[in-house]
Amino acid sequence: MNDTPPIVLVFAGNDPSAGAGLAADLLTFASLGCHALPVVTALTVQDTAGMEDFTAVDPDIVSDQARFVLEDMQVAAIKVGVIGSIENLAVIAEIAADYPDVPLILDPVLTTGGGDEFATDELINAMRELLLPHTTVLTPNSVEARRLATDDSDEQEGMTSDEAALRLRQFGPEYVLVTGTHENTPNVANALFNRSGRVRVDTWDRLPGSFHGSGCTLASALTALIACGMDIPTAAKEAQEYTYQTLKHAFRPGMGQFIPDRMFWARGNNGNAAEGESEGEAPEEPKAD
Repeated sequence: MNDTPPIVLVFAGNDPSAGAGLAADLLTFASLGCHALPVVTALTVQDTAGMEDFTAVDPDIVSDQARFVLEDMQVAAIKVGVIGSIENLAVIAEIAADYPDVPLILDPVLTTGGGDEFATDELINAMRELLLPHTTVLTPNSVEARRLATDDSDEQEGMTSDEAALRLRQFGPEYVLVTGTHENTPNVANALFNRSGRVRVDTWDRLPGSFHGSGCTLASALTALIACGMDIPTAAKEAQEYTYQTLKHAFRPGMGQFIPDRMFWARGNNGNAAEGESEGEAPEEPKAD
């Protein structure tokens, strides 16, 4: 028999547009050579322009989906996206506690790209208490980082991304990768932090347009590369490189946002990333999300 590819367990909601959610995760994992085990946490009615409806899956079904495959196959990493409910969060946290040696990458999806809410304040508080202590890498954008770091809206307003990341580290994640796409800056700067502070910063030219599923793509690419054996700083660098290429080759199939092309390489669209600069542990060519 052929060697088994790295296996990744992924908790996420289903997005029928395939721009974000489980479909985005599966495409990214396949593109990077992993076999994904999809656990559905929520069903959404949405397209590239926004979300119409959202239904969380029963937590017992979420638990059974995950535990059956975990008892059957050896998982190299776990990725968590949309959680759906506090009950589902408790289920995922229990599974993470039962598999402490498996890296867990958490993409804290608090809203859709169009601004529709995925997470209540109660769910955010439960995330801090139950799931962040089991998280290997947390991948918020700067807005999510501030919202996760504090409930005080005034404090959020004045908080820098660095301050938010260091605050989040206190909740337990080993690493925090904060992306700068939501900042009002000419370039996009993504910063990786651990307990010692900044590990690396990668700066990218800002691409025009609005993208549906860029955060899912980055977190899934990071998970895949960790599952393949990369150390986390290197995986963060390479995941940004891959994600930037998917955005550079994004397509607009509907009336809303662009969708990253996770299979850009399969169609011969081998462009080069825009020029930028990196600094930190492993200075390299530019990376972006």
